Amino acid sequence: MLRCTLPQPRGALDMRPTLTRALRKTSLRLGFERDWYLYLVAAAIGLVMAVVATAFLAPLRAVEGWGEHMKGHPLLPWLVLLCPAIGGLVVGILRWMIRARDVGPGVTTLMYAVLRQRSRIQGRVGLQKWLCSTATIASGGSAGAEGPIVNIGGVIGSNIARLLGTRTQNTATLLGCGSAAGIAAVFNAPIAGIFFVMEILLRDFSLKTFTPIVIAAVVASATTRGVLHDSAIFDVGAGFIGSDESFGIGQIPIYLVLGLLSAVIAVTFIRSLRFASERFGRLAIPEMLKPAVGGLLLGLMGLISIMMTGLADVPSFYGNGYPVITNLLDPATYLPDEPDGTLGALALLVGLLLLLKILGTSLTIGSGGAGGMFAPSLVIGAALGGLLGMLLESVGWLPSGSPAHLALVGMAAVLAGTTHAPLTAILIVYELTQSYQVILPLMFAAVISTVVARAMNRNSIYTSRLRDMGIRVGVMSDLTILRRLTVSDVSLREPVVVAEDDSAQILLDLSEKHSTSDIIVVDQHGNYAGMVTSDDLKSALIHREAIPLLQVHELERSNLPTITSDDTLDLVIEKFSHNDVESLPVFDARDVDHPIGVITRNRLMQAYQAELDRE
Repeated sequence: MLRCTLPQPRGALDMRPTLTRALRKTSLRLGFERDWYLYLVAAAIGLVMAVVATAFLAPLRAVEGWGEHMKGHPLLPWLVLLCPAIGGLVVGILRWMIRARDVGPGVTTLMYAVLRQRSRIQGRVGLQKWLCSTATIASGGSAGAEGPIVNIGGVIGSNIARLLGTRTQNTATLLGCGSAAGIAAVFNAPIAGIFFVMEILLRDFSLKTFTPIVIAAVVASATTRGVLHDSAIFDVGAGFIGSDESFGIGQIPIYLVLGLLSAVIAVTFIRSLRFASERFGRLAIPEMLKPAVGGLLLGLMGLISIMMTGLADVPSFYGNGYPVITNLLDPATYLPDEPDGTLGALALLVGLLLLLKILGTSLTIGSGGAGGMFAPSLVIGAALGGLLGMLLESVGWLPSGSPAHLALVGMAAVLAGTTHAPLTAILIVYELTQSYQVILPLMFAAVISTVVARAMNRNSIYTSRLRDMGIRVGVMSDLTILRRLTVSDVSLREPVVVAEDDSAQILLDLSEKHSTSDIIVVDQHGNYAGMVTSDDLKSALIHREAIPLLQVHELERSNLPTITSDDTLDLVIEKFSHNDVESLPVFDARDVDHPIGVITRNRLMQAYQAELDRE
């Protein structure tokens, strides 16, 4: 019995709205590429994300300004103690009310969607991240704004793609457009937003993906600057690097040490966050209360720091830490108040900031709080660089420049070590400060930190959770092609079908007739039951005289994985690698009982090679 099923045609074009189809037909007549509409959609996403980012940042900036006015207020210690716990409780309630699948921080959730959900993500995920991250950061939780806005932008891009009925490849592109536009709008750093998405999220540097993402990021950044009138977040000023200061071979050992230390601190940060997540995961209390417990522990740390330092101010490790970074990047911060003064007290404060920021972020995120890891990594890096600069200056090994220069480079180095994305780290620190003079030490320290951090800890701060779920995130660009292609892009072999209760002799007859040894087995109702592979037939041929006495169900394998026509090819290869077979059955996503074809390793590789030739 032979079932002949032709490869299924793509129906995405027919599902698009009438207006979209009409525009596409017109564009083809005019000679445009068939995916030209992505450029218009990308620009629209950039405009939307500029508005969304402005709305997202508004309450955070208002709370930050309110905190400045609370300096020295008698209620400040109580607010420092209780606000993070109250914010954590709000987060727990919001998560209970807005139930959404959450596999980790915002960037990790998007990576999971790209790798396993064909870049489709529910709108409620973005809503939950928005509200929960606002509650976390506004109440003093140690987290950044970039992770949530990346998530929100990705959700918006993914859902716009769903409404337009785009293909899987274009869905991932529009998801990346939203994420890149989010970073560009929040940080006013369009280049960094572009490379963040392409280096960390999509891992795809093809021109088809690059062009729409550039458009979205540039439009979002330009619009945000027009609305908020912001430039760089941390303006180091024109005199940050003197005209007689340059990066020479004599400074290489300094930045080598900074890169090595940054790698160690980055790995410590990753493991601390993982440890806190595991501990809170085992805590025998309702999930709703865990963020509040983490917030209370953070509040106790804040209260103790006020008592120890005597500073009647919001602790420096609270919130996103941008004001702290601004101070660490100011060369005047490292000048002693008195002519014969030393930097000992300041070094102690910066060292405490380094330690408490790691602990505070681990408690905030590990307990279930929402927020990004970019800002904490930047604070930790600035503190490490500033501390190293002060130590070198105290022993006379910092002949020129200021510890502020090392603080700037430390930001990129630690960020590169935590994300394993040196290009993104270099560009985002450069764009945040707009200081081109330090680009060489930025590149050197960031690359050293990345190499050492990856040797010490295989997973980045974003991929650790994915690794726990059994998802391997490759680093080779080839994987982006496999993730871009689906089974529907492969020419399937028509299935050869046999019934379970048939004689095994039929298997030999069908094998000779159709030149295949991989045969689909169905039950008495015609539903898929298993598969007889070439290895099964070879084993049976050892005792050929017994074959007429056997039935098909005695040879079939019912434990083989099944594949749908929407699965991406990287997932198919993973299934092939776990099962030593040459073919696997393919089903329509809406009918998992009747196979529509068989995919073979050979045809999969042919489709992959053909796509490589088109790139």
